[in-house]
Amino acid sequence: MRITGATVLLTGVTGGIGGALAAELAARGAKLVLTGRRAEAVEPLAERYGARTVVADLADPADVERLADEAAGTDILIANAALPSSGDLLDYTPAQLDRALAVNLRAPAMLARLLAPAMVEAGRGHLAFVGSISGKAATRSSSLYNATKFGLRGFALGFRQDLYGTGVGVSIVQPGFVRDVGMFAATGATPPSGMRTVSPRQVVAGVVRAVERDVAEINVAPPELRLLSAIAGQFPGFAERVQRRGAGENTVRQVVAAQRSRR
Repeated sequence: MRITGATVLLTGVTGGIGGALAAELAARGAKLVLTGRRAEAVEPLAERYGARTVVADLADPADVERLADEAAGTDILIANAALPSSGDLLDYTPAQLDRALAVNLRAPAMLARLLAPAMVEAGRGHLAFVGSISGKAATRSSSLYNATKFGLRGFALGFRQDLYGTGVGVSIVQPGFVRDVGMFAATGATPPSGMRTVSPRQVVAGVVRAVERDVAEINVAPPELRLLSAIAGQFPGFAERVQRRGAGENTVRQVVAAQRSRR
């Protein structure tokens, strides 16, 4: 699916990767529709990239439906928005749990459900979901985040099969630890010792490749992390024992403490 000239709906634009995606998509000649919960955060980006904005809270089912209505004619959906959802599940209120599930899983699935029929009718389009390596390997203090990202991966790969032959592609792009933006930039935490990171540019390149070449799954991470996540997916008990011997406990505590207010 060619990005140039296509109408692209991008969620999560106010995050670090979202901003990098918006810049690259605009540079490639996409007609951007940017969405976020706060107008004051989205509108400067829209002005910079000549984009249209739709202010919407993805935790609100009515807002998700309105967003799909106002973004009618979308050729490419890039579902990038997500809540961090770190920490012990027992510390979450039911409302916080519902919000994480709504933003991270329900909203992208519903946007796909609402936007895909027009794409199928046109015989062209693409749905790209930005997930996480956490959708392949479970880790401590991430049970809720793991649940949403495991679910997003399963949804994307299953829906891809449903749409086979329609001309509409579906991809899941799963970054590992990203430097300069996202979790570490927002919290001030540092990656576990010896764990390499990737750049926002690498994540953006993965999304562009997924859309333009209709790749089912792209894992944007160093080779060792891709290998470890694959092993963890097949042998979770073994991965759990390895993690318990790791040196990432301090990083986990820092991240959870810093992200608590974003639930």
